[in-house]
Parts: sequence; structure tokens; C-alpha cells
Amino acid sequence: MIRIGQFNQLKVLNHSDFGVYLDGEELGEILLPNKLVPENCNDGDLLEVFVCYDSEDRLMATTEKPLAQVGDLTVLKVTALSPVGAFLDWGLAKDLLLPFREQSGELAVGDPVIVAIYIDKTDRIAASMRMDKYVSKVVDLAGEDQDLFRPNHKVKLIIGSRT
Repeated sequence: MIRIGQFNQLKVLNHSDFGVYLDGEELGEILLPNKLVPENCNDGDLLEVFVCYDSEDRLMATTEKPLAQVGDLTVLKVTALSPVGAFLDWGLAKDLLLPFREQSGELAVGDPVIVAIYIDKTDRIAASMRMDKYVSKVVDLAGEDQDLFRPNHKVKLIIGSRT
């Protein structure tokens, strides 16, 4: 199953004038644009690609590495503000949308924000500052997997606010 907003190993189906088409299984063929196709890429090869949407909301693949993927909590910088929300630099050509309803305070261009990356109701990749719905999933995992948190285990922390 192909995971949108995450890295996938996809098989090269064929070459075209625009790039190579990859086997997106139930999602159909997914284009990897020419400028991102690795040298010596042949039909049948398996490529490690990040599956996302292009500027026209079509599924595409990229060999570029985003700063985060769906399911991650991270810090990203605000690049622009618009009537639909804020846009964040996540290392890809198309910035990531942080919708107004997922913001928890006023933002300005250049602000670093702590966000969770998720798939919204329309199957688009988006960001949320509302950590409560995402942090609880990590805590729930701790109950199922006793090895997740243990004494003297190193963990990565992001301090979000004082409570």
C-alpha cells in the first residue's frame, strides 16, 4: 500500500518525455519528473521516493528529502501567510499548508512553529499546531510497547510551551 506523505519503494514502469512513471498500485501511475530521475534509471528498477502532491494537486514522486513526513512532529519555519492559512518550508518545492483551524496562535513570516504532519479529510498533506491529538498517540504507544520509554533511554524532545 502506497503511503502519501511518506517514503515508498516504487517500481519504474516506463519512461516518458516528462519523467518516469512509477507503480502507485491502487493509486495508479505516479510521475517522477525528469529533473529528479536518478542517472541510469531503467524500467523495473525500485526507487525510494517521497509521494506527495504537485502545485496542481496531482500525485507525484520526488527524490528530494523533506524535513519531515506524515506522522512526524517537527519545527518548521513560516514562509508565507494567506487567506487559507500559513505556509511552511518543509524542504520541498511546494510549501506545506498550516490551515487556520490548525493554528494555535498568531503567526508571522519567519516564525518557527512546532507542528505535526498529517493527512487531512481531503487526503492532502497538511500541518497542525494542535499537538494534543498527536502527542496522545505517542503516549498510547508507550502503554503497548514497554520498550518505548525506559529509565536512562535517550529521547528527542521539543519544548513547546511552559505549563
